[in-house]
Amino acid sequence: MAKTALNPNGLPVPRGSYSLVNIAHPGRMVFIAGQTASDHDGKVVGVGDARAQTRFILGKIQRAVEAAGGTINDVVALNVFTTDVRHHRDVNETRREVLGSNFPTSTMVQVVALARPELLLEINAVAVIS
Repeated sequence: MAKTALNPNGLPVPRGSYSLVNIAHPGRMVFIAGQTASDHDGKVVGVGDARAQTRFILGKIQRAVEAAGGTINDVVALNVFTTDVRHHRDVNETRREVLGSNFPTSTMVQVVALARPELLLEINAVAVIS
């Protein structure tokens, strides 16, 4: 799969770790349900630490994409749900570490709560795999 990032004229250049538009070239779409920082036993990883939770969640997304036959670079869109939008910087910096500069499109919204109070984030993803 290939993706081409666009930043169309008339739209602001992204300041964060995302692209405004991604064009996915031929492939199959893979939708990954919202992932949290809960490990295999249900224990929350990185309690109180948005960076640790982001890193753990992106690792789970990477494993899901790989199970479908792709790589983390095949992710074209992320939706981030956070209980505190002040985690934005930690999420962005951690995404840069994990994703390099091959950014998916992204939306981040603040929500009142997630399934458990220790969870700071939930992220779902869409990938296109050739």
